Parts: sequence; structure tokens; C-alpha cells
Amino acid sequence: MTGYISVGVFIDGGYYAKINRALKQIESSIIRVRSLFEYISRRLAADEHVNPADCQITEAHYFRGRFRVREAYDKHLLYNERKFEDTLIENDVIFHYKHLRELERDGETQVIEKGIDVWFALEAYELATFRKFDYVVLLTGDADHEMLVRKLKALKIKTVLLTWNLAGTDATSPLLKEEAGHHWELSRLTSTDPSLKQKLLYRLRDSGAEPLGNDF
Repeated sequence: MTGYISVGVFIDGGYYAKINRALKQIESSIIRVRSLFEYISRRLAADEHVNPADCQITEAHYFRGRFRVREAYDKHLLYNERKFEDTLIENDVIFHYKHLRELERDGETQVIEKGIDVWFALEAYELATFRKFDYVVLLTGDADHEMLVRKLKALKIKTVLLTWNLAGTDATSPLLKEEAGHHWELSRLTSTDPSLKQKLLYRLRDSGAEPLGNDF
């Protein structure tokens, strides 16, 4: 491919949060969004043999369910949510939220998240159609997105499945991996290239005052 390469990135927020929770436990670190985006652009530029300046993420979208403000306040989630939103804004990521609901069943509280996966797929497909991305990068491991990948391929858009399988995260769907044209498994890539892990991760402070740090 020659000329300018346009990349659309779509992040499954629930899956992303599971990765970060596992990284906190294992590495005392979380993903640095800026570094992740730089890695995506550099790798695609190398794969397509173009100047990195000509391979850019032109849109990035993040989808997640979240609690209403009163529930988030009661659960002490507001600071971390706002801190993470600051990170998304600083990296020009557009966030899409739907409210979570809690339901009591058999004496246990279950968190209900409805419609996020469908919204994710519809938005990714619609934007890919209108923006005519050369590549779409999907950060997810959910089997429900198999048909999305198939539809993107029908549009002749190259699709990258980006995953990070760690203890505490759901394994990537075999059907999703099979359908995707390209699969980058970061746990495998970082195990063979420790410098990549250092670039992608932000080490958390020991102090609880600033649990997410200032630059990630």
C-alpha cells in the first residue's frame, strides 16, 4: 500500500478494564493509551512499508457501561473514572457510555450491561463505511464481534484483532481469532520483547493518593 493510511480503533471498554485489572495484580501497571496507539501506528506503517507519519489513527472510540453518578459516588469510583476519561480526552478518544443496572437475584447483586456490544458493532461498521478506513483495529476478545469482523472484511477493510490474554481476563474467542485477518496477542509479543512491555505499560505509584498516576 502506498500513500496515506487511515486507521480506526475501537475499544471494548469492559475487556480493556479486565486487562488493566489483571495488569495491576501481576505487574502493578496499567496500559499507557498513548504508547498503545503509537505501537499500532508504527507496526501498521512497517507492515505496509510507509513512512510512520503517513499512517495515522484518525479516529478512536471507547465503549463501556458505567454507573450513574450517585452509584459511582457511593462505590468510590468517580475519581478513577474521571481520571481515565482525562486520558481518553488527551488521546482524542471518543467515549460512548450506557448506564449499568444492578439487579438482586437469589440474594446476590448482579450488574446488568445491555446493548454495549451491539452499539460497538453498529458504530464500528457505520464509521468504517463512511470514513473508509484502511485498517480497523478492534481491542476485544468477545465472540459476539465475529460477524462485525466478517462485515468489515466484506467492505475490503483490513481488520486487526488486538488482545492481551492474562490471568483474570476472558480468553479470546477462537472464532473471532479465526475470522480476523490479523491477530496481535500482546501477552505473547511482550514475552518475546520485554522492551515492548516497558513502552506499553505505566507503573502505578505505591501511594494510594494518585492511584492512576498522571501520565498514561
